[in-house]
Amino acid sequence: MIRPVRFGFNEQTADSNAFQDSKLAAQTKDVAQEDARREFDEMTYQLQAMGVDVMIYDDTIDPETPDSIFPNNWISFHASGTVVLYPMQAENRRLERRQDIIDDLSQRFHVARIIDLTHFEQEGKFLEGTGSLVLDRMNRVAFASLSPRTHPDVLAEFGRQTGYRTISFSSADANGQAIYHTNVMMCIADTFAIVCLAAISDPDERLMVRQELEGLNKRIIDVSLEQMANFAGNMLMILTKKGQKLLVMSTRAYNSLTPKQIDLLDDYTTLLHFDLSTIEGNGGGSARCMIAEVHLPRK
Repeated sequence: MIRPVRFGFNEQTADSNAFQDSKLAAQTKDVAQEDARREFDEMTYQLQAMGVDVMIYDDTIDPETPDSIFPNNWISFHASGTVVLYPMQAENRRLERRQDIIDDLSQRFHVARIIDLTHFEQEGKFLEGTGSLVLDRMNRVAFASLSPRTHPDVLAEFGRQTGYRTISFSSADANGQAIYHTNVMMCIADTFAIVCLAAISDPDERLMVRQELEGLNKRIIDVSLEQMANFAGNMLMILTKKGQKLLVMSTRAYNSLTPKQIDLLDDYTTLLHFDLSTIEGNGGGSARCMIAEVHLPRK
């Protein structure tokens, strides 16, 4: 996780990210960094208190990277020892890539190879990490909702180099705007999946996604378009050092869930939520986006 130092509303990402709230950004401009830092520190404190091994890196003052709090978009780590670097649409987001973080993690974990897909930026083709990709790591399947930030050519190359089977489809919000990142409308855990099927307007694609998830033996928890707009799809299941399962999300996402959905999720995992109002409103991302989970084998 990356502790922010110059967090704020990113004009370069706003056109394709309907979850960014320009009105909130105007209201919180002078205190966005302070409030985001407070939200970040409270989230990491709670994760560590629950027994999660959280590796925190401070962002740097220069270059200016207002979205650095979302590291899952530029890098992913895999149990095979593979590290993948991804092509980013916004030019100022490309500055988030840091070799020093990879070098530091290499001291604790085994890195066998690095797959660098960033050359696709020269072609105007993007795939923004585990924002664009929602991975079923156990079955090596990658779901991807195509958008200006998720290009089929890069998706195919990711599959070719990693051995993941890729499943692509299209999704949109209640206003018909393409979902910018798959991880705001879908979360895949070990035995269940949270997904906004209503966002997939094509009935054949909707059925295909449902059948693929059921074929992976996932219990589907369907959230509405309104719940998705409140980041109910932007969750991540992680493990504590003792192996306890936690489903992390924002308080806004948690409050959007129905009692029945909460009871169902409680059967599978422990729900943990945090107030991320400033980060969500300015950054257009939530709890899942803030975590680049490390699956590398330990040395």
